Formats: sequence, structure tokens, C-alpha cells
Amino acid sequence: MLSEYDVIIVGGGGSGLAAAARALEFGARVLVLEKQPQLGGTTGMAIGSFTANGTGLQQAAGISDNADDHEIDAGQFAAPEIESHSNNELRRFFLGQTAETLEWLRGMGLYFHGPNPEPPNRVPRMHNIVPNAKAYIAAFQAQILKHKGTIVCDAPVVELVLEGQRVTGVVAQIEGERKTIKAKRGVVLAAGDYANAPEIIGRFKGDQFKSIEGVNPKAGGDGHLLAEHVGAQLLNMDITYGPELRFVPPPGDPFEQLLPTSGFLAKVMGRLVPLLPQFLINWRIKRLLLTWQHPENSLFDEGAILVNADGRRFCNEKDSPQREIAISKQPGKAAYILLDERIAAHFSAWPHFISTAPKIAYAYVDDYLKLRPDVSMAGTLEKIAEQRHLNVAHLHEAVNQFNEYVSGQQTDSFGRVTDSHPLDGNRWVLLGPAKAYFTTTEGGVAINQSLQALDENGTPIPGLFAIGCNGMGGQVLWGHGLHIAWAITSGRLVGELLGRNTN
Repeated sequence: MLSEYDVIIVGGGGSGLAAAARALEFGARVLVLEKQPQLGGTTGMAIGSFTANGTGLQQAAGISDNADDHEIDAGQFAAPEIESHSNNELRRFFLGQTAETLEWLRGMGLYFHGPNPEPPNRVPRMHNIVPNAKAYIAAFQAQILKHKGTIVCDAPVVELVLEGQRVTGVVAQIEGERKTIKAKRGVVLAAGDYANAPEIIGRFKGDQFKSIEGVNPKAGGDGHLLAEHVGAQLLNMDITYGPELRFVPPPGDPFEQLLPTSGFLAKVMGRLVPLLPQFLINWRIKRLLLTWQHPENSLFDEGAILVNADGRRFCNEKDSPQREIAISKQPGKAAYILLDERIAAHFSAWPHFISTAPKIAYAYVDDYLKLRPDVSMAGTLEKIAEQRHLNVAHLHEAVNQFNEYVSGQQTDSFGRVTDSHPLDGNRWVLLGPAKAYFTTTEGGVAINQSLQALDENGTPIPGLFAIGCNGMGGQVLWGHGLHIAWAITSGRLVGELLGRNTN
């Protein structure tokens, strides 16, 4: 490892690796510093949707699309009170770059199926990578190694180096030592979000949310804090996607994948993916769907209840985010969803699914029972209680009290209303454990269209750039596939900018 590079990138997720790969294509000397033992970040955990407009795949499907229409549609996903905080000018700029990014990815040999529809998008825009988002990480890593870039894992950046007003390098903890490394052209913050940073969450969103975990347990907001320490402006730090209810991941490595991520075998398998039977691709996508997607709120609208590890109800299941806050206060921060015979039958066929990745796969009761036995089981209340170590008397009491409320004998202890069906039957389904999670965070460093970090006055901080979740720039990117599209597009753009810089 050298003591000076052209570009230093803090973070080895999708945005950082994209930036490194692109800068190296222009001949820059690039160092990637990743805090964790492996690459991937939150990108590596995703299904991999890339939402874009004006793409070659859209054109091949006879779809006419443009960035102006996409910007209008992108503004319809979030609630108006959240959307009103979005930097629409920056979001329109980003959406105008997505087609070029997608073609760059396809040029690396990555394979996408789609585009798939997702209302309120007026046309199909969701391009889904095969087999999952780990393929992005594998392709970028291969490009970086091909162009002789340097990747160092287990290397947290603890400080940005300032000389005057300019960021000129970083201080990283490498093999137990603090090392100062200079960056001639710029330092790029690409360290992910702060979904699992309770102090940041509490500071900007409220202390009642501090007990809620992030989907990515490694998302500690390091890049945000580094930027703030040198005077960068932070925007929309109180806006988060979630908290929402999700099943705990399956045992073993949660970063499961169909393909190896590097080496000759990865290259061969990548070429074979388009030839795989569609049923196999669909099975893997559904497997990932059951790993990461959240159960639909319609389960509770239909009458399902939540119980804790002691078999007791503890909240109004229809009231979010108070529901998620309550779950985070339960033993193990976990809860179980109880479906009676009627509800289980209801969620066994289209259009009543438990979870979904829109227009890719839908998961029903039987899918969970077959593919996720660790978070699902069926049987009598006694059998369920015994196998999940719940107090059976408390479980019966929870059902009986709910039924008394439904029958009008009493009001619900937790304020639930409008339910009309009692819980009954011989075959019950228990789903869980489930936890409350933050999925992503929308807050980030203020940036301009050159991805430069801005201070409180809107002035660029020389030598400092922010991309992906570090550099959201005030955008609100709700809807499937926009966060990955921004991560990789912002990485590509800053890589081109710094790669072409010959100063």
C-alpha cells in the first residue's frame, strides 16, 4: 500500500466500488478502505433492483420513457410531508444519468431482467439484476483488481486530514496502527447509511427510536460523522425508510448468493446465468424475498395479532410506527404474528400475499412454511406454543381477549378498532420472530451535481466528495431500486470526475 493515491474511497459497498472501478478505468490510482472484513455493505444485502428510464431494455420492450416523467413519478412514493423536503433538482439530475449507468453495468457482463412495473411509475422502470445485488459487488471487485486498484478491508477511517480548508487525505486504522494516507485529487465518502446508529437516530429522529435496529447491523453512519466533523452540512437526517416489521434473517451467512463473488468461477457462472432455467432464477429470487422483505400490513387489517416471546399481546398492531417502537421494547426486541385458520387460507393465493418484491415474486403462507421454517410453523395453538417456547396460557388469553373485543363485549386494551372476525380454527400459523428495523436512511451530506460536499453556507469543501447514502444531497428516494441506482450512478459520476482530473 502506498502513502499517496489519486483518489481515496471510504467504504466498499456499491457506491464506493462503483467509484473505484470507474476512476481506475481512466487511469487514476485508487485506494478503497472498507471498515468491515468483507466488501458489499447494504448493497450486497439487497435483491438488486435498479430503477431507470430511457434504457436500452425499455426500448427493446417498446417502452418510451424520459427523466422528466420519471422525476414526477418518483415524487409520488413518499407521503407529501416527506416529499416536500426532497431536493428535486438533484433527483432530476440523477435520474437523467441512470440509463448510461445501466449500460455501463451491462458492459461489464451483468445481466438484468425486466423492466418490471411498479406503480405509481407510469411505465415499467425496474431492472432486476440476476441473481442478486451481490453481482454488482463481484463485478466491481473484478474491475478494480483488473485495473490494479488497491482494496484494504478491516481498515476503518477515523479522521479526515485537513490542510487549511482542503481535505487532503485520511487517517485509517490498519493492522492496529493509525496510518495517514494522502489523496491528490479527492477523498470520497461512501460509507453507507446510519440505520443502525442509535445515537444519530436519537439525535435527529427522537430517543423513542433509539432501540430500533438497522437491517444492516454495520450501518453506523461513519461517513456522516466524518463529514460533519470537517464542517459539511447534513440534510434530512430525520427522514428514514421505516421503522418497519421484518422477519429475522435465516441462520448462517445472511449475505447469501447464487454466484461466487470473485475469481474464474465467478466469471464462468456469470456467463451461464442467462442460460439458467427461469424457474431456478425465480426460486432464488423468492428465497431472497423471504429473507429480506417485510410482511404486509394487510395481515393486521385482516385480523392477525402480534404476541411477544411470552405469548402476550402488547400493542395496537395497526398503529405504525408505535407498533415498531413497542416491538423494540419486547424481550429480544422480537414478536410473532399469529394467523388463525381463516387468515392463513386468505393469504395463500393471489392477490393476498405476505410479502412481495413487486412484479418479481410474491410469497404466501405455504412459501414461508416450505422455505423459511425457521420463522414459520403451522398447527394447534398448543403445538405452536410448545415449539416456539411461548406460554400457552398467555397465548389462549391473548386470543380470547381479542375475540371479546371483536364480539363487542369489551374495547380492545390497545385501542384497536374495526375488526369483525374472531380468531378461530384448528390450524393456526405463527410467523416470526420478527423485529422492527430501519431499512435505509435518507439523510446525508449536502452536495452539488459534481458530488462535492457542501458546508453550511453551500460552499464546496475542497477535496471532499460524498456519494450513495453519504451523499444523498437532500433527495428522497423511496420506491424500489432508486437507492441502488443512486449509489451506483453517483459512484460512476464521481469516478469519472476524479479519474479524468489530471491536476
